[in-house]
Amino acid sequence: MPGCRSGKAFTGLSCDAIRIMNLRRGVLIIGLAIVLVGIGGAFLFGRGLWKAGLPEGLIQTNGRIEGDHLTVASKFPGRVQELLVREGHMVTAGQVMVRLDDVQTAARVDQARHAWEAIEAQVQAAHTTLAVLNLEVPLAIESAQSHVDQAKAELEKAKAVEQEARRDEQRFRNLLPDQAVARQQYDQASARWTVARNDVAAAQSGLAKATKELAQAELGWKRIRAKEEEIAALERQRDQAEAVLNEAQSILADLTILAPADGTVTTRMVDVGEVVAAGTPLFEVVDLDRLYLKAYVPEVLIGKVRLGLPARIYTDAFPEQPFDATVRYIASKAEFTPKEVQTPDERVKLIYAVKLYLAANPDHRLTPGLPADAIIRWKDEVAWTRPK
Repeated sequence: MPGCRSGKAFTGLSCDAIRIMNLRRGVLIIGLAIVLVGIGGAFLFGRGLWKAGLPEGLIQTNGRIEGDHLTVASKFPGRVQELLVREGHMVTAGQVMVRLDDVQTAARVDQARHAWEAIEAQVQAAHTTLAVLNLEVPLAIESAQSHVDQAKAELEKAKAVEQEARRDEQRFRNLLPDQAVARQQYDQASARWTVARNDVAAAQSGLAKATKELAQAELGWKRIRAKEEEIAALERQRDQAEAVLNEAQSILADLTILAPADGTVTTRMVDVGEVVAAGTPLFEVVDLDRLYLKAYVPEVLIGKVRLGLPARIYTDAFPEQPFDATVRYIASKAEFTPKEVQTPDERVKLIYAVKLYLAANPDHRLTPGLPADAIIRWKDEVAWTRPK
């Protein structure tokens, strides 16, 4: 200032005071400029313009490939006898991962099998006996009925002969006083009547015997029913023994822990020789056919994202091959940008987590933990563009 150059302050203030005021004014202007630049940068970030070159209708985001974690555990307690996989191993569904000590369980299986085989033998023997009875009883009844019919016929014949002999004896007896017949003829007629009566008695006895034999044969139906009840009881015992055997076999099979699905072993919690309790987690496996990219969308852009939108995922490992994906999850609440994902100056920004599920994972080339970029298209007419 002229006043300060001449050594005098024309405002009544000293030159030092004027210089301090000018310095403060400059600092204020610079601070205001910084604030305006920050606001503009935040606006550009929110609009996605920090990703230069993306047309309207596309949103670029990034994150890491993740997957559905499956916890592998044992249904029964036991000691780890054999460990076949470790962290990083690829497993397929049904692959053996762990074998627990099964000596005692195998012995119980053998015991249960022997018990079942013994009862099964009794059941088969009873069925054989029943089959024989089903053949023998009808034949025995038929034979006894034939004997009864024959005995009845013999009785009727004996009665007819007896009646004729009785009439002859009575006629000769009436003629005997008049000596119309000889005494010898009467005696012969009387003897024939006696024989005929004896034949009737014998025929009656034979009929009674045949009737008893028929009744005895008909008891065979009761023997059949008794044998059927015996078989039913044996079959119930066999079913119980079979259930015990199946349970023991199931426990024995469950002591061999299999992979529940194709995937990668991400965590191992046990080692050979350890004793584990029922339900203790042994491994964690990620299903490689159900991978997704967990990414983050700024708060000002989340309104454009909806479930079912198509997306494409790009990785450094396969830069020339985009992987199709679909938005299947959108977080309901905003959060601050995760520190491990974004730079320090972006941690204060609010974002929403989204999950982009891969349509396919050819040859299981993508694995959990792989960093990736993604393009979400919210306007169908916009052409796909690679991440910038």
